[in-house]
Amino acid sequence: MSKKALVFASGASLLLAVVGIAPLRAAPGPMGSPWWENYDQRQSYLCPGRGTVVLERNDSQASLLSGGFRSTLFREPASGSELSFRNDDFRVTLQGDVLTLEQASRQITCLRTEEV
Repeated sequence: MSKKALVFASGASLLLAVVGIAPLRAAPGPMGSPWWENYDQRQSYLCPGRGTVVLERNDSQASLLSGGFRSTLFREPASGSELSFRNDDFRVTLQGDVLTLEQASRQITCLRTEEV
């Protein structure tokens, strides 16, 4: 499988897990992003009826961890106080303690639980 196909499959699987098509499991403790991505913030969010996702981020990109999957997203312009990250599969918007995951017409809203 090519690297691009693998990244696409991982991102699609992550979103399917988060929006409820597949069961969502909490990200395992030691799972994280590679050190060279240099994420300075790591936050945990609870998605109602689904479980926990972890968002690691810096000023230019983010990594979303859930159920053994990791997907990298890149910052895009956003309005007001919100932060927005996107890849080819989906969009993540962060505003205060609310994390919104979107793909086409599907959307799920999660609330921050703690800094990890």
